[in-house]
Amino acid sequence: MLSVAASASAQITGDVIGQHALGPGSTSPVKGTVPGSCQYCHAPHSGLDNALWNQKLTIQTYTPYSSSTYAEKGNSNVPAMTDTNLCLSCHDGTVAAGTSIVYGQIASGSLLSTDTIATLQSSHPVSLILPLADAPDLVASLSANGTTADSANVKLVNGNLECTTCHNPHVEAKDLTAKNFLVKDSSAGGLCLSCHDPNRVLNGVTSGLAGWPQSTHATSTAPVQNLPYGTLALNGCMNCHTDHNAAGAEWLQRGAGDQVCLNCHSATNTAKGSAGVRPSKLFPQLVGSASSLARLNIAAEYEKVGHPASNGVKPAESKPPDKSSPQPQLITSNQPNLSGCIDCHNPHAVQSTSTFTQAPAIRAAQARVSGVSDKDGVSLVKPAPSQYETCLRCHGASSVKTPSAKYGYEPARTATSGVPLNLVPQFNLTARSAHPVARNRMSSFAQPSLRAHMLDLNGTTQGRVMGDRIFCTDCHNSDDNREFGGTGPSGPHGSKWTHILERRYEFSQTLIPGGMITQLYPTPDLGANGPYAMCAKCHDLTKLAQGASFKKHGSHINEGFSCSTCHTAHGMQANSVNSSGDRLVNFDMKVVAPNAGLPISYNRGASTCTLTCHAVAHNADGTVTTGGKGGKKSLGMVGR
Repeated sequence: MLSVAASASAQITGDVIGQHALGPGSTSPVKGTVPGSCQYCHAPHSGLDNALWNQKLTIQTYTPYSSSTYAEKGNSNVPAMTDTNLCLSCHDGTVAAGTSIVYGQIASGSLLSTDTIATLQSSHPVSLILPLADAPDLVASLSANGTTADSANVKLVNGNLECTTCHNPHVEAKDLTAKNFLVKDSSAGGLCLSCHDPNRVLNGVTSGLAGWPQSTHATSTAPVQNLPYGTLALNGCMNCHTDHNAAGAEWLQRGAGDQVCLNCHSATNTAKGSAGVRPSKLFPQLVGSASSLARLNIAAEYEKVGHPASNGVKPAESKPPDKSSPQPQLITSNQPNLSGCIDCHNPHAVQSTSTFTQAPAIRAAQARVSGVSDKDGVSLVKPAPSQYETCLRCHGASSVKTPSAKYGYEPARTATSGVPLNLVPQFNLTARSAHPVARNRMSSFAQPSLRAHMLDLNGTTQGRVMGDRIFCTDCHNSDDNREFGGTGPSGPHGSKWTHILERRYEFSQTLIPGGMITQLYPTPDLGANGPYAMCAKCHDLTKLAQGASFKKHGSHINEGFSCSTCHTAHGMQANSVNSSGDRLVNFDMKVVAPNAGLPISYNRGASTCTLTCHAVAHNADGTVTTGGKGGKKSLGMVGR
């Protein structure tokens, strides 16, 4: 058995016991009158059977660690004579250090106020029920033959994981930076990677740590405060996880829910020259580390109109892959209107986006994220090759989420799937027309307003070239994102505009359908500051106003009607018998109403519609009836 005594015999020469030397003059918070250090823990005669132990044992009953991805089982109480129980006789805070079995009380009698293990539920699992269970994220030798990837330093005890697997109580500073009695230098995740393997595949299931060696969290030299090592790369696993007393017990995180991410992804309090984290209205209890990179300030985006953050609750990825199954299960959030960072990012594989590639390929920041197929909105795609597939995890057929008023006005379309946030029917191959997110741009009709390049946020500088596809994030994006000329983070974290849109997009609204529109924007600015700036990113609105694609666009735009009155932003699904579905025409039924009891309809061939809008009846023959007085004018579709 590898015991504390055995470790002592191997470490007598050159021991650096540090704070475990409890005698007079010790740097330990607990001090006794007996010189030396050995007898505070050991007795040469009449000590307990394991390691001649001399400290009174704890009788505490522990709740073991558990999580949704944990394949092992722990004991409800640590066996009395294991190495772990010997350590806990001081470190669970129930027995005063120096409470000697042989000599009586030989130290100050104080309970340890620091380095106390409050509960095993939020500490790395130890004293497991044997045999060890295998898993894709563990080194193969761990359960097969009871050895780690670094068997010279990191050793199992009688085939089990104990405190002394990771800690040598006789040498405080083998890791000269952390100085936590570690058995080896743990910088860059060295201790963790002795047992956890990011490159393993078991029974067809890839390790959940896959992509770690190339990830930003493993390679970045960005500075980090309040953790043992100075950079992200050197802290490695410890940027997000801790071995004991984790704030987020599941996965041993340095914060519950999204707080663990925002420890770094918030601005530092530079005004006071502090290394602390910038105060956050949504996340006031940020702990651990902090990054000073402004473009990573996700907390500031959340405080705009942001994606619904988990705000300290369990992260949304609550149904993990079944480790026993070669085909992982679908991963979806079980909490309506709640998502988490790990729904869109894989923290073990995330990489920095140095160049912005063409759609639909997944961006580096979402490397190895699970997605959902646009064919049915349910089937798992892991990892997702396309960005939009990651969005369909929440906006697919299995969505339990509903629209929220905080995102702004929500149109009610003539053609709808009945599930507002299920976007699959609007984007997949059955859609009559769609923005080219899940399929290539349709060439059935000319698009004279389409730009060759998307415009940056200033409305003048050419951005990414217009390809056959676009990203979801080309519209739903931070309003200050760096991809299109800003300085903030890219992606739909939050925006000052409704619906987490990158730019301004106004909606026409009425008190009653068919009545007078209350939000009109006559003779609007058609540029970056106008009411339709979001559309102007890809479409030259000046050409639209000139009738380049439809002759009545100009009158509608100049009189101040919103694009949203007639067009849906995502796609026109195939379940409408009253509309051809061309050109994303899908009327907002909160704005328009039937005309003389006829169904609301659109005929592209004749450029006519049948409906009532802004107190004007539009007739199937292309004429309109104004003011309800029966007078007709041949003005074509929705003309006045």
